[in-house]
Amino acid sequence: MDVHRLLQSIVDSEEPSVLATIIDVNGHSYRKPGACMLFKLDGEQIGTISPGCLEHDLLERTERVWLSGEGQFEIAQYNMKPEEDAIWGEALGCGGEIRVLLEPVTGLLRELLIEAAAIVGGGRSVTLERRLVHSDITYRIRERVNDTAEPVRFTEIDNVPDRMFFTIRPRPRLVIFGAGKDAEAIYSIARNADFQLVIADWRAGMCTNERFPEALIAIGAPAEIVAELAMSRNDYLIICSHQLQQDKELLGIALPLGLAYIGIMGSKNRIRMLFETFLMPSNVRAPIGLSIGADGPYEIAVSVVAELIAVRAGRTERARRGARADGHNSYLFGGWPEQANGTAQAGIGADAGDDARQHGSSCASSMQR
Repeated sequence: MDVHRLLQSIVDSEEPSVLATIIDVNGHSYRKPGACMLFKLDGEQIGTISPGCLEHDLLERTERVWLSGEGQFEIAQYNMKPEEDAIWGEALGCGGEIRVLLEPVTGLLRELLIEAAAIVGGGRSVTLERRLVHSDITYRIRERVNDTAEPVRFTEIDNVPDRMFFTIRPRPRLVIFGAGKDAEAIYSIARNADFQLVIADWRAGMCTNERFPEALIAIGAPAEIVAELAMSRNDYLIICSHQLQQDKELLGIALPLGLAYIGIMGSKNRIRMLFETFLMPSNVRAPIGLSIGADGPYEIAVSVVAELIAVRAGRTERARRGARADGHNSYLFGGWPEQANGTAQAGIGADAGDDARQHGSSCASSMQR
């Protein structure tokens, strides 16, 4: 998930850029509908939508898309089935058909993405709606009052998408209690998995910016840390201080909060001691991590972050059984499919959505390779 870094780049820089979004996949693909990346005209790229096989071709299109001006867009189509396309299919052999929407990040779209970044940064979800009617595209964003929307959905008319909904959710917060070697390993992997990271410990000397350069730091006793962070049901917690009384004190405070996830590191015997006076609810993973035969802090960290991703995606039980998660839909700006509704107006409103600004005309160029 590169969306938060992508949005921050749009906020921080006015460098001309083009947003590329996968809007449809038929067959196999490296990323699913909703995956997006940003091409800057100075050559910088943020995010990815393929292992690198599509980016070069998309890059060649970006200057044309940017120069076409506000409200213009292009849909690039790639057929990577070897038996059907001698150019893409034989060269790549990935076996899927992919359509990518290219849009210049300027005018109203840029304004709304900046607005969306502020909403998400404030801890709330927002839906970006695009509507394509013939050669026109309109935009609006709606703050999610009750965030039950699934992240990605689009509808089609004559094999062309006419309406797309993408829900952007705040990065979930991951609190790692215990700043030892285990925390260093988990931090090094989780920092690239789109979590907002917090390192918490009662030992100030272990919580340094040198060890955890991009993390927030919370120092104090367990009760002080929970109060300072105002931990809630959307938070993920890993308990790995290896100090039994500290871990047990934090566990007793955290269990009633109904957190999204509590992972506990340690042996089965140690876990029994931690839970001798507590019932173990369904949001607790103890011992922590998926069973992959991991050994040592970094392999264990891989199993832990894999479990965090599975929980975040709502696929925990299938992942723990070793089943492959299915699904056509994935994340664009962090969303899941939502029923199409509302009008083709641009602006921001509540969930019911008062229509605001209307965007002007554009022209679509659909290209098959």
